[in-house]
Amino acid sequence: METKDWFTSWFDTPYYHVLYKHRNDADAQLFMKNITRFLNLDTTAHIADVPCGKGRHSIYLNSLGYTVTGGDLSKNSIAHAKKFENDKLHFEVWDMRKSIENKYDAVFNLFTSFGYFEDDAEDLSVLKGMKSGLKEDAFLVVDFLNVIKTQQNLVKEEVKEIEGIEFHIKREIKDGFILKHISFFADDRQHNYTEKVKFLDFNKMQRYFTEAGLTIVEVFGDYNLTPFDEQNSNRLIIVAK
Repeated sequence: METKDWFTSWFDTPYYHVLYKHRNDADAQLFMKNITRFLNLDTTAHIADVPCGKGRHSIYLNSLGYTVTGGDLSKNSIAHAKKFENDKLHFEVWDMRKSIENKYDAVFNLFTSFGYFEDDAEDLSVLKGMKSGLKEDAFLVVDFLNVIKTQQNLVKEEVKEIEGIEFHIKREIKDGFILKHISFFADDRQHNYTEKVKFLDFNKMQRYFTEAGLTIVEVFGDYNLTPFDEQNSNRLIIVAK
């Protein structure tokens, strides 16, 4: 039986991490170097990474000298990430819909970790929660996909074999969401999950940010921080305060 929130069950499975094990760390590291330089964050800065997954961005930011706190709803992911903790790197189980209790020099929401909810009010509560964790003059960075380009280049069906598991993936845009249906057979049974990310173009994002009391200061279209172009950019990266 599917739980209320798709991400609660899917992100906590080992299969999620198998499917995405080939994520491009070079891209992630390039982005972290560029965005911390753009924000002019010196190494005394304390950064929150939410949701942090297994901590790959947090661990890299910490290697650059930053103090980092990573938060994620997945207990399994946090248990994995905790193996990498040190004096300046900590991980906690967080629900990003709730207010962030401490204050940070920057809050990062990375790799399309937004727009998961049916109700707009819950997405707004995520933005407001992250805003509550910002020190005065601190920045929020939301790294989302460019839905317009995604729509134009949607791969409707593909099969990926990873670690002996054949993942059958189907994508569609329906009822205001980009849906990714993932089915596979593993450990003697059939598994079916659906990732759902809200179809949020820049105009709708702007409305969200305004309603959350955030001011957008810069918008980038990729991890090299080139200007956002709705037709051609791969990402929609919003810097706000």
